[in-house]
Amino acid sequence: MCGIVGYIGKKEATPFLINGLSKLEYRGYDSAGVAVLKDGELKVSKCKGRLVNLEEKIKNDPVFGSLGIGHTRWATHGEPSDINSHPHNSYKGTISVVHNGIIENYLSIKERLISKGYEFHTETDTEVIPNLIEYYYNGDLLDAVIKAVSKMEGSYAIGVICTEEPDKLVAVRKDSPLIVGLGQEEYYIASDIPAVLNNTRDVYLLNDKEFVVLTRDGVKILTEDKEEVKKEVYHVTWNADAAEKGGYEHFMLKEIHEQPKAIRDTMTSRIVKGQPIKLDDITITKEQINELNKIYIVACGTAYHAGVVGKYAIEKLARIPVEVDIASEFRYRDPIIDNKTLMIVISQSGETADTLAALRLAKEKQARVLAITNVVGSSVAREADDVLYTWAGPEIAVASTKAYVTQLIAMYIIALFFAQNKGTLSSEELEEYKNEMLLLPEKAEKVLETKEVVQKFASKNYNRKDMFFLGRGVDYAVAMEGSLKLKEISYIHSEAYAAGELKHGPIALIEDGTVVIALATQDSLYDKMVSNIKEVKTRGAKVLGFAFEGHNEIEKSVDVARYIPKTLPILAPVLSVIPLQLLSYYVATFKGCDVDKPRNLAKSVTVE
Repeated sequence: MCGIVGYIGKKEATPFLINGLSKLEYRGYDSAGVAVLKDGELKVSKCKGRLVNLEEKIKNDPVFGSLGIGHTRWATHGEPSDINSHPHNSYKGTISVVHNGIIENYLSIKERLISKGYEFHTETDTEVIPNLIEYYYNGDLLDAVIKAVSKMEGSYAIGVICTEEPDKLVAVRKDSPLIVGLGQEEYYIASDIPAVLNNTRDVYLLNDKEFVVLTRDGVKILTEDKEEVKKEVYHVTWNADAAEKGGYEHFMLKEIHEQPKAIRDTMTSRIVKGQPIKLDDITITKEQINELNKIYIVACGTAYHAGVVGKYAIEKLARIPVEVDIASEFRYRDPIIDNKTLMIVISQSGETADTLAALRLAKEKQARVLAITNVVGSSVAREADDVLYTWAGPEIAVASTKAYVTQLIAMYIIALFFAQNKGTLSSEELEEYKNEMLLLPEKAEKVLETKEVVQKFASKNYNRKDMFFLGRGVDYAVAMEGSLKLKEISYIHSEAYAAGELKHGPIALIEDGTVVIALATQDSLYDKMVSNIKEVKTRGAKVLGFAFEGHNEIEKSVDVARYIPKTLPILAPVLSVIPLQLLSYYVATFKGCDVDKPRNLAKSVTVE
């Protein structure tokens, strides 16, 4: 997830571009840059790091002109660096582009353009866009953009300027947000409304495959057939802070609602119907997979809980033994590691100190290391042998939500990749898993549409001192994550237990009115789980139960039932965790807690 802006008018473009990017820095902060056109010359200024670095650079070397585009980056292809920063220019220097999204088929486009003499200088997918537009350019920038995007697969919101047409800015979106701001004799594009609020509150909200041409005389919105689209002006009444959160009260709630897109993006190009599963540039071979004698999954906190689900998935689907370890404990138990060991480390930031230490220990002992991280160019990404990126986009709230579900998706992709290579699943079984995974974004949206049950339960129970979570199998892993979320942001004491362990001690904690959240999504364990629910209910517990749609009989055993769309049991955590995230959120807000910045916690733990 990146942020883009553009300006055309009678004033200098750079002040708007910098201010607009400052309002979008929550969308990405790996690097920033601007391209401004004056007297037929493109001047680009860009650099790695926060926007303040770009501001300092421009202060020393100003960029002048009244037409320009800008970008703040969250890297997906190519590590954060000056050269990989946007904007990107075409080979001949006539076209400059900023882009938010992922071009899935960029490699095939790149190969085609190289065969026609084009040269490339970055690791990004975006660099193909200005070159493809330049290839099609024949005197009409809009025509060239329409032809170029017809060849592009994936998601994009782009802003394009051209030295041959110094009075025009062309933009288009598909599956990535883009708005047009309407000022007084000046016009703007931006990924999100906050970028333009200092200049205007009147905007157009673009739909997919709508092209916009901005000149100093006005704005035209067109279809790919160049038919004009009439739009109603949307007048913004929010304040800037609310707009940055997309109208949500907190970043955490916004990020919970971004999960369907994050799930979809993380599967992009990796899970495709009828095609083998792809692991990006990971080079582990079938022979190396077959030689593995053990896999360690090592992580901390929420990432550890994703690893627990990963253990179930890899063992079930690929039949390889897996151990899951808390990174802070791993090094100190003298683990057995050799060159037939694979370590999978999971870290949202890629900078978690304990996880990095475990990675380095594994490398010392000749193990292969595969990293799952959300940050391109992070320490774990650089030091691991292989890396699989989650495409969750930046996560601002301290309590992780969308990073967790994308880590789950990454674990399923790895498990299926191993199964595909080991032959532990038939081609028909692989297709069934892939088809069900591709339905998860739609089902996640359905879960989010029915949050009132959880909100109502939270309103009646937010003042409790204790809450307990129960589950079996992967439901227990999700119970641990739900319990952690509640602790993190509401400060309520909470514990998760494997439901079969109740009789071995934890049931002594149950008394009249004790709140228990019970997950029962595993078909093979459903009857046993219902028996465990009855055990706590008999002792006075107040139970909120979760089950797949169709298991209505659970209502006889719980106080409140909440249903999630049916999927394969091993995939259930992706859906069942969402109402637990919402429960924690609503409990915390009813208590008046600082949801986005809970006390004593940091987003990335970079010290032991």
